[in-house]
Amino acid sequence: MKRVVFYLFYDPQGIVDDYVTYKLTALRPFAEHIFVVSNSALTSEGREKLESVADTVWVRENRGFDVWAYKEAMAEFGSERLSEYDELILMNYTFFAPIFPFSETFEKMDSLSIDFWGMTAHKAVAEHPFAGMQGELPLHIQSHWIAVRKTLFTSIEFQAYWRDMPMITSYDQSVLEHEAKFTSHFARAGFQFAVAFPAEDYPSQHPIFDNAVLMLDDRCPLVKRRLFFHEPSYLDRHAILGKRVMAKVAAAGYPTDLIWSNVVRSSEPRTLYTNFSMLEVLPDEDTGWRPEPAPKLAVFAHIYYDDMVDEMMSYITRIPVPFDLIVTTSSEAKREVITKRLESYDIERVEVRVVAANRGRDMSALLVGCRDLLVSDQYDLALRVHSKKSVQDDYNAAALFKAHMFDNVLSSTGYVARILKLFSDEPTLGMAFPPVVNIGYPTLGHSWFTNRPLAEELAAQLGVNTVFDRSTPLAPYGSMFWFRPKALLKLTEWPWQWTDYPEEAAEYGDGSITHVQERLLAYVSLDAGYHVRGLINTDWAAINYAFLEYKLQRISSLLPHHTQDQVNYLTRVQSEGPPLLYLKQAVDRQFPTMGRLLRPVYRALRSGAGRAQQS
Repeated sequence: MKRVVFYLFYDPQGIVDDYVTYKLTALRPFAEHIFVVSNSALTSEGREKLESVADTVWVRENRGFDVWAYKEAMAEFGSERLSEYDELILMNYTFFAPIFPFSETFEKMDSLSIDFWGMTAHKAVAEHPFAGMQGELPLHIQSHWIAVRKTLFTSIEFQAYWRDMPMITSYDQSVLEHEAKFTSHFARAGFQFAVAFPAEDYPSQHPIFDNAVLMLDDRCPLVKRRLFFHEPSYLDRHAILGKRVMAKVAAAGYPTDLIWSNVVRSSEPRTLYTNFSMLEVLPDEDTGWRPEPAPKLAVFAHIYYDDMVDEMMSYITRIPVPFDLIVTTSSEAKREVITKRLESYDIERVEVRVVAANRGRDMSALLVGCRDLLVSDQYDLALRVHSKKSVQDDYNAAALFKAHMFDNVLSSTGYVARILKLFSDEPTLGMAFPPVVNIGYPTLGHSWFTNRPLAEELAAQLGVNTVFDRSTPLAPYGSMFWFRPKALLKLTEWPWQWTDYPEEAAEYGDGSITHVQERLLAYVSLDAGYHVRGLINTDWAAINYAFLEYKLQRISSLLPHHTQDQVNYLTRVQSEGPPLLYLKQAVDRQFPTMGRLLRPVYRALRSGAGRAQQS
């Protein structure tokens, strides 16, 4: 069958990630012409990559969403030229593929005598989900892949459909005027269609999303990108486990590094971290595995408190491969003490540096005091630790924070070996660090504190485009972490100066550059195309899970059932004010008829409350 593929591409930065070229290369044996229509400007490298796998690369203004991109691309190609083909496929960038060979699907669908077909479909929804719409949302082929045979695309009905297509100005309109309409519109006109993986075979309305594992079991060749950045409370409510999806994808042989290098740029970090369960709970058992060859490894240790040398070395010496130890400290006297104490440890290379100033503490000691090593390409992997005491905090909280950090980066020899294996197995893993400390500290939901404005300013300055988390940034709180130096180059290559950091007296407060840089580390890694993971040993996992479960159930006992319902409720309380909300609920419960009559009044009061909050 002679095919032409119209492939819609969009990336706000104009970057063409390798999952796109991988997909189009796999399509090449089944398409005589691949026409890429880009709704975004392309980098020179991006255009070159697309031109290496496509016959036509056509850039247009981002106008009319995907619908008008297809409409104008087909017009650009020309109806007479189009009539030379047996099938045209309209597809887009919103999925990873082929998880399983495209040949399986094409062979199956080529055997059918039909006019159009889709890869997947959304079931009919009895109560229309779009605001203001009445009746049923019909079963429809999803627009990420619609294949149209010559019997349909040369028909007057097909030409009229696109000729009369209104300008699309919103996502909702693109669904209503095209995706949800296309199937029923042409089916009513007498054209026959089929779906490669029929929705009725699966137990949800939206199988490609809600039943991705089942679809992969049936060898569906694609996985939607939205799984990686969709609201986690939806996945929670519908029991969708991204980790299970990723395991299926990896088992099928799809190169998962293509996925990570794309989604880290487009997903809110904590959303991705949650949806794909990216906290690694590692046991301490030593299996004997060691990396071969061993990575070129450096440990960057800032030791301000020289009485902690032996305590820190008791952890550091658990690393089961050779490493260089680079120590920074704040005075010549401390350097002498530290150097003397380190003589009893058998380490291949030890260097103790005295920093020019203690402004910025461990963060400046790393980014200014060790910049030459971080940017030298001398090391494959590195570990950052420091002599943490948190003297400004309550004793118990400070001791817990210190143990939480050290135990979860250097729990045991076997534990560290497993960390090294993670980096060995995952070429796009840029950083790994303990989860946010939540016992003894009010970090959950609040840990931007006053740091976000400066973080946004510095991110723009560094050219870091990673989406910022809404409330709790994904970050190595406490500044102890494993990392690939390449992943942090945007931060480490910047010419930071000691004078960029505040005087010692200002260090404890939030909003200083040290706290901001700590929160930016993971974002820099993600921007570079490297994903990040959390690290926790089994002991701390048990401790944290029990406290987190208690906190959640304690709060949830006062709120509606599901997480999203709770969030919606609290958002309404925040925007409308508790008295108005409680009054409405009481009237609705006791006097439902009166409640319905009072709705116009309620809406007016709510509108007034909203305006008052904005003023």
